[in-house]
Amino acid sequence: MTEVAVGIDVGGTSTRALVVDAGGRVLGRGESGGGNPNSHPPDVAAERIAAAVAAALGEHTAVGCVLGMAGSSKLTDPVVAAVFDAKLGRLRPRVVTDAEVAFASGTAAEDGTVLIAGTGSIAMRIVGRRRAETVGGFGWLLGDEGSAFWIGREAVRATLRQLQAGGPPGPLAAAVVAAAFEGPDNAFARLITAVNGEPPVRLARFAPLVTAVDDPVAADIRERAAQTLADLAVAAHVDGPVVLTGAVLGTAVGDRVRELLSDYEVLAARDGVVGAAWLAAVDAFGDDAARPSGDGSGDAGVA
Repeated sequence: MTEVAVGIDVGGTSTRALVVDAGGRVLGRGESGGGNPNSHPPDVAAERIAAAVAAALGEHTAVGCVLGMAGSSKLTDPVVAAVFDAKLGRLRPRVVTDAEVAFASGTAAEDGTVLIAGTGSIAMRIVGRRRAETVGGFGWLLGDEGSAFWIGREAVRATLRQLQAGGPPGPLAAAVVAAAFEGPDNAFARLITAVNGEPPVRLARFAPLVTAVDDPVAADIRERAAQTLADLAVAAHVDGPVVLTGAVLGTAVGDRVRELLSDYEVLAARDGVVGAAWLAAVDAFGDDAARPSGDGSGDAGVA
């Protein structure tokens, strides 16, 4: 049996495992449902992770394993850790953040910075391929500037100001109202009611409107988001590349962030499971371990 390394990318809706050898060949893949214990009961989460690993591993012997997920500190809870240990058997993954696997997916550098802008936002300085310092990441109530949540909230706030002023809504305001409910009547009060009747994170659903419409209000929100995100990256950065990941950075906001960071080496993250697999390979086989071929999905790179 071949000695292999296993990378696991754990999310709230899906869990993926990737098995590679020292030469970077992808020897197996597995997928299951969401395995993040922050979103699911620990026993359910652990079972799903174990299922993805079993499907990927087959008859191979794992000599290294890295598990990356948001909210990784949950696994420091002794009760949760005991459930995972029981479900995963002899496999003892090194648990890291989703930011660390994102950085490793985008570069082989040991040191650098990763900027994440999805529903939330955070920048992390990486030293020796491990988390060293974070900037931002305070959550929706206290921060997450530049994130999809923040962009969506700014869109709704700008819309409410326009509606309260009594003038005709601009393109962004009209799009926000149309997305929130049917019909324009009594839009000001209805928008407040609609937004306050949903979980706060649902404000992120308005973010795509900001990047889609040609509107000076939307352009201002995009610029402020990009500037804030670039500032996060600069505050965390010491040396090495800046790796970008997250849905917001795949939009016009991300294009502007790249312009603002033009003095830095800016790279895009690949699939998180690829980063996890490579970190596991480095743990198992040393710094000379080849980066995985393929992209962690489909059939590319399977030996």
